[in-house]
Amino acid sequence: MFFDEAKIHVEAGAGGDGCVSFRREKYVPLGGPNGGNGGRGGEVYLIADPHLNTLISFKGRRHFKAQRGGHGKGKNMQGQKGEDVFLTVPPGTVVRDAETDQVLADLTTAGQKALVARGGRGGLGNAAFASSTNQAPRIAERGEAGEARWLILELKLIADVGIAGCPNAGKSTLLAAVSAARPKIADYPFTTLAPNLGVVSVDDRDFVMVDIPGLIEGAHEGVGLGHEFLRHVERTRILIHLLDGAAEDPLQDLDDINEELRLFNPRLADKPQLVVLNKMDLPQARELWPLVKEEMETRGIPVCSISAATGSGVRQMLFLVLQLLDGLPREEVAPEEIAIFRPPEVDEGFTIAVEDDGFRITGRGVERLVARTDWRYEEGMRRLHRTLERIGVVKAMEEAGVQKGDTVYIGDSELEWS
Repeated sequence: MFFDEAKIHVEAGAGGDGCVSFRREKYVPLGGPNGGNGGRGGEVYLIADPHLNTLISFKGRRHFKAQRGGHGKGKNMQGQKGEDVFLTVPPGTVVRDAETDQVLADLTTAGQKALVARGGRGGLGNAAFASSTNQAPRIAERGEAGEARWLILELKLIADVGIAGCPNAGKSTLLAAVSAARPKIADYPFTTLAPNLGVVSVDDRDFVMVDIPGLIEGAHEGVGLGHEFLRHVERTRILIHLLDGAAEDPLQDLDDINEELRLFNPRLADKPQLVVLNKMDLPQARELWPLVKEEMETRGIPVCSISAATGSGVRQMLFLVLQLLDGLPREEVAPEEIAIFRPPEVDEGFTIAVEDDGFRITGRGVERLVARTDWRYEEGMRRLHRTLERIGVVKAMEEAGVQKGDTVYIGDSELEWS
């Protein structure tokens, strides 16, 4: 089956904890602090792999987690960085945050890489807190948690040419006639249930062609198969609009499908098109051809006629396609570019809410500070209290009516006010 959507959960590794340690050497009675910092957590990347054309690898496994960073050790030894996770996806994959629907990355070029979950920072060891006034600090930080999020992966096939048209217009027959692709071909509507890709060779030129499943009126709203596969039209550089020469009114079919394309994405209406009347081996199509040709010339749209079944006119059509492709610019993206679509982190202060069983303090900076505090060391707790006083949390809590013994929630931590 063709898998062009997947939902996965990615979680970067947490940072390693810092270490509290002191030099213990013979004849060195007052050895200083030498606790090392924790290592950074591993990160999760998506990489565009040109050997893939579906997202089927995510069918059986949806959760991916990078390795945690190593803890700091004595002798100023820093923890090892966690091992990164690299997930391969086909070129043309759009990555969205499942909660906000924000686009995080758009991988269009082979080798392009996107960081989708950043590893947590390692905690500082006590050697980092040494100063002239505090020469023997007994304090260390815990490692920061890594980013975790649900992602929606949406594949938009990258092809030079897309074949659009009504069901049974002969799209699959045309693709089979010009490439090595072997799509299913039958004489009933919606034979094609998924897009088919094929590489077309004309003399010494190659380009990729995709057969889009038949579109009908209402496709942009989910009628038929169009809503599921219309996204694949967005990546194509030009469209071959294949008209069914055996239809009652192929020109009306053309206008209906162009309207569906416009309703799905207004930019599709401006995409260069080549109108092709198919089934010229039938008398009905030959009778329609003068009318179709005159109408397209009036609209200024390139037009030609073929018989995909017999091959008549197909080669001439391919040369017209090459002319259109040569007239369009091609955007290139450096493969080594790392695409990171992430808004800058902004500390917007904190808020205090009164709950039934206590108080809750929320704020990115405050929650991060508490999460990095190592409760095993009294000096670390005193440092936390001083910081909360400095940024105004203690004063705000007193104004909110906090009393000794009240429960205070900050992030995942449950504290008692004293």
